[in-house]
Amino acid sequence: MANHQLTSLIRMANQIAANNTHIGDENAEAEMVANHLSKFWARSMKAQISEYLNQGGDELTPIARKAIGLMASAG
Repeated sequence: MANHQLTSLIRMANQIAANNTHIGDENAEAEMVANHLSKFWARSMKAQISEYLNQGGDELTPIARKAIGLMASAG
């Protein structure tokens, strides 16, 4: 994927994380986001965002980082 596609994945992951901050429990929020990404993102999308996290993931929010780590370790 091109760099603009990675930028879109980062933005989407952060938006999904932001939409799940109403729970008030960071672990539960991260699990919900990880579940969403696992269910609805294509394998190539998950692989690219996981690789981005492995390279530092600087632009990801803390919830998105945790969720992607959970997703990657589960699957």
